[in-house]
Amino acid sequence: MLVTLETAYEDTTAAELSLALDSPEQPALHLLDLDLDLDPPARPGRPGVRLQLRLLGASHQVVLDSPGGGLIETVACLPGRRPELPATLADPATGYRFAARVRRLAAVELAARTARLRRDLADDPYALVGVFPGGPDAITALRVECRTDPCAGAGRIGWRTWHAYPQSAELVETETVVTGL
Repeated sequence: MLVTLETAYEDTTAAELSLALDSPEQPALHLLDLDLDLDPPARPGRPGVRLQLRLLGASHQVVLDSPGGGLIETVACLPGRRPELPATLADPATGYRFAARVRRLAAVELAARTARLRRDLADDPYALVGVFPGGPDAITALRVECRTDPCAGAGRIGWRTWHAYPQSAELVETETVVTGL
């Protein structure tokens, strides 16, 4: 789903982003609610997973609610929090894995990548792309990837995000996987 956001663009560079797993839900500019069925065929009737993709004025938030517990991932410019976006983070106890990468691109390459994201994700029922005022390359995009692992008997969900900063020619890409759902 492609949406044009009616708000001031708050992020300025990738260096201002933080990852938080302890923040409450933030006010969303736009959100996408998804009910996902991660049941392997051998385990029918298990309750599903609810996922909410949230576009914030200062980036994104994903709210996960599953029978095994909940999680709120926030990647944003967070007031009162020191900017720190780890390259990787893993918590084996919860099955949470996160990776982030900052790409510095030529303006033409950034424009091509953001155009491809807008095109490829615009009609995807598992994606949300927000275009901020100031130009088509100022975007935040999220896409859910879910699948089951019948061998392990555990559901697995993941999402990828892209945060484009045309003023600094940066593209932040994140990838999250949560297992054991």
